[in-house]
Amino acid sequence: MLLNLLLIMKHSFIDKYSHLQSPIHRVDPRIKSITLTLFILFIIFTPPTHFVSFSFYALLIFILILFSQVPVGSIFKRSLVIIPFVLMIAIFIPFLKKGEIAGGYSFGTFQLTVTYDGLTVFWNVFIKSYLSILCLILLSTTTKFSHLLKALESLKFPQIITMIISFMYRYIFVLVDELMRMKRAKDSRTVGGSRLFHIKILANIVGMLFLRSYERGERVYTAMVSRGFDGEARTLGQFHLRKRDIGYSFIVIALLGLIRFGGG
Repeated sequence: MLLNLLLIMKHSFIDKYSHLQSPIHRVDPRIKSITLTLFILFIIFTPPTHFVSFSFYALLIFILILFSQVPVGSIFKRSLVIIPFVLMIAIFIPFLKKGEIAGGYSFGTFQLTVTYDGLTVFWNVFIKSYLSILCLILLSTTTKFSHLLKALESLKFPQIITMIISFMYRYIFVLVDELMRMKRAKDSRTVGGSRLFHIKILANIVGMLFLRSYERGERVYTAMVSRGFDGEARTLGQFHLRKRDIGYSFIVIALLGLIRFGGG
């Protein structure tokens, strides 16, 4: 299953739609990063019982997606990735949180009770995680990855983190291709066999992939150092702050303030 998932992800660039010329795409990446980060902070610090505010947050994100001209279906599919992780973290909270009981379930002698406080915490984790990931997807799909790194660097983001993100994005596809070749070689040499046999082969593939990744990393590091790489993200163009960028930021932040303090 893991191998199949990685094969599906092959060359699915996160900035696939960054070439579009929508009003959101043309916003300065620095302003876009700051505005969407503030958006996430507004979401995080909104009390979970302000259901109307979360509805308007979702509406505002949807409007920004429409303005970005990025296919809504593409963003929705990417946002589904966060749901399994949220469920793994929060699914047991309604059963473990103490408080007023909302319902109960019995499995023979084993009983589980759901509390209102637990449901509130679950809602809080789920809705904030989902809306936040939508903001991040909107940022990544409307900004070229090199420009996004340059914007983070301009905003004094820790250089080591921007470098890690850069290398991860550049070489994840190389690793996926390497994994595909190893899987193809494994399939062509193994027919039948028990489940334990295939699990052992998978473990060997993972170990070999780690060794090859380490060796490739050493070669890439040596090549980059020999060419004078100093850790700075470079792009052909420079960022220029315009009035419409300030206007975009002002409108979005004003709407966020109105939702947070006027629509709760």
